[in-house]
Amino acid sequence: MNELQLEPGARIDDADVFDLALSWRGLRINTMCNALSQAEERDAFRRDEDAFLSRFALTDAERSLVRARDFSGLLLAGGNIYYLLKLGVVTGNGLYAMGAGMRGETLEQFLATRNDAGAR
Repeated sequence: MNELQLEPGARIDDADVFDLALSWRGLRINTMCNALSQAEERDAFRRDEDAFLSRFALTDAERSLVRARDFSGLLLAGGNIYYLLKLGVVTGNGLYAMGAGMRGETLEQFLATRNDAGAR
């Protein structure tokens, strides 16, 4: 393996590295989120979320994560943050709202830390 290549399952600062295994695990979630790039798909999601989700063969656990807007859980299930942003936008959860939820903070608490030195 190339010395610049990470070992499968590697972690950086307690964060999972989005590798091939995680990509395969999240394929259904990421395919569903990517569909939200199209206006007609966003409309379909808003019209009937359950029908929309059923088109992507999501597991019951994955559907529950989407319904709960559990972006941390979706990441752990293999969701890629760049695809999850599409779901965030269509559900009224922009990047900062997603970040706040992932840290267990209100949006206001999260925003108050954005200019702090060393903010994470």
